[in-house]
Amino acid sequence: MKIAIASDHAGFRYKREIIAQLQTAGHEVTDFGTDSEAPVSYVTFIRPVAEAVAAGKFERAIVLGGSGNGEAMTANRVKGIRCGLCWNLESARLTRRHNDANILSLGERMMDLPTALAITAIFLTTEFAGGRHLERIRALDE
Repeated sequence: MKIAIASDHAGFRYKREIIAQLQTAGHEVTDFGTDSEAPVSYVTFIRPVAEAVAAGKFERAIVLGGSGNGEAMTANRVKGIRCGLCWNLESARLTRRHNDANILSLGERMMDLPTALAITAIFLTTEFAGGRHLERIRALDE
């Protein structure tokens, strides 16, 4: 799978670990930045990821910050994006299964690294269930 990833300074440490996990699993990963823990504005890195996913250049994306809230809000402002902020395994499963999320947002300050890695794996392996929600979800993209 082609996956885009980005973080601000507060999500940088977990981003490096997630990239390693994704590459080990055979995914093609493009890192949109940031490249350190030096303070930056998350919008600078998150918006281009969302635009790339919306344009069909990537199948999915992962964005990270301190809480993940600002990152999810920024991504969801782009037409065609359904970014789910996830904090546990079940929220990751449901955001894919019922909401067909194409971007995952994580907060490094909200969970430990094993949880972030497990959420990422679930997000990438859970299929959208389709059904009665499909038309409503797709209408949001128009």
